[in-house]
Amino acid sequence: MGSTVTNTEPAPAATASSRPGYGQLLRTRGAWTFLLPGFAARQPFAMLTISIVLLVQHTTGSFGAAGATAAVTGVSMALFAPYSGRLADRYGQRAVLVPGVLAHTLAGLTLTALALAHAPLWALFAAAVPTGASVPQVGPMVRARWGVTLKDSPLMTTAAAFESVTDELTFVLGPLLATALCTTVAPAAGLVTEAALTLVGGLLFAAQKRTQPSVTGDGHARVEHTSALRVPGVRVLIATFLGIGSVFGGMQVSLAAFTESIGEPGLNGVLYGTFAAGNMLSGVVCGAIAWKAAPQHRLLVGYTALALAASALWTAHSVPLLAALGLLVGMCIAPTLITGYTLVESLVPAGARTEAFTWLTGAVALGQAAAVTVAGQLEDRLWGGAGFLVPMAGTVLALLTLVALRSRLAARSHGRTVARGVGHRAHVTVD
Repeated sequence: MGSTVTNTEPAPAATASSRPGYGQLLRTRGAWTFLLPGFAARQPFAMLTISIVLLVQHTTGSFGAAGATAAVTGVSMALFAPYSGRLADRYGQRAVLVPGVLAHTLAGLTLTALALAHAPLWALFAAAVPTGASVPQVGPMVRARWGVTLKDSPLMTTAAAFESVTDELTFVLGPLLATALCTTVAPAAGLVTEAALTLVGGLLFAAQKRTQPSVTGDGHARVEHTSALRVPGVRVLIATFLGIGSVFGGMQVSLAAFTESIGEPGLNGVLYGTFAAGNMLSGVVCGAIAWKAAPQHRLLVGYTALALAASALWTAHSVPLLAALGLLVGMCIAPTLITGYTLVESLVPAGARTEAFTWLTGAVALGQAAAVTVAGQLEDRLWGGAGFLVPMAGTVLALLTLVALRSRLAARSHGRTVARGVGHRAHVTVD
């Protein structure tokens, strides 16, 4: 316990002198074995919230009730995701994924049945708790597999960008698919499809045992396991990712309310897809650049741009203007996400990174949950478009926190890999 493993060999995919690139990253041996099933398994994540909002709003007639139900799901996911990550670090991803996807499928179908039966709101909340708690944390698990596959390679930053692009591609396709299913097939079709994709994709990803981070026979990795939350920089990143979650949640509810108010509910997926497309495109560019600026500085600059762009959303009163602002906001999100995930590699010991990634994913979900609740209430009680005030407030508050605590994001390059998880060696890997 508490020992480190120093890798003196070059990473299999790149040497330190090679220039990182997407082509080189995708030629990494074994990468496609977890990328393809990982993409299928994470697709439902982008469908869940919007599917719940559209179904519950249809059955209750209230965006407030719909947002609250989705919020319960998001809070539950945010609370349980780090424990899922910690268990995956300790016992292996397959051991967590298989029961998780089965539980999530059952819970999602139960929530769907209750909504269609016009069950009381408390019953929807009760079903939303296990639905959120069992959401498979496939994105963090894929990122952890990149860490094992690439080890000390300079391609890690490119991998972080690639994962952000993949996430945003799912957020382009997911809302479009969910909206199309809910509006043209049946209100419940989005959640039913989400449950089915979770089951099939999750089991396929879990079957890829060769690329998952290894654990020892007694179920304990070869570094001491403690919470990644003990790392001060992780707590700062959680605050910034909460703000990003407020953008996702606020826009999901507000765009749905806006398109319904103009009699064009089908435009909801298009507008949200435009927002996610901006995120995806900027992620592609971000990953292709050989950055010289320190990641802490890039995070501060990118987040300032995000707060400014999000603060303008509530002023939009037409589809073209809202699409343009949504595209701009999306373009500001990817660089902050990429930089945040990249910082995890320098702040957190290898044996706690899956947990660290799930804390960040959970922070986005928690911010999204709070945002859909508040935005739904604002849309019901105030004027149309009042929900767009939520992304403004969330990003501004997160930016103030980031500015005040930015010094905690400095990497400790010569620390020890100890129980508190504060130090990190450049050559520590856990296989």
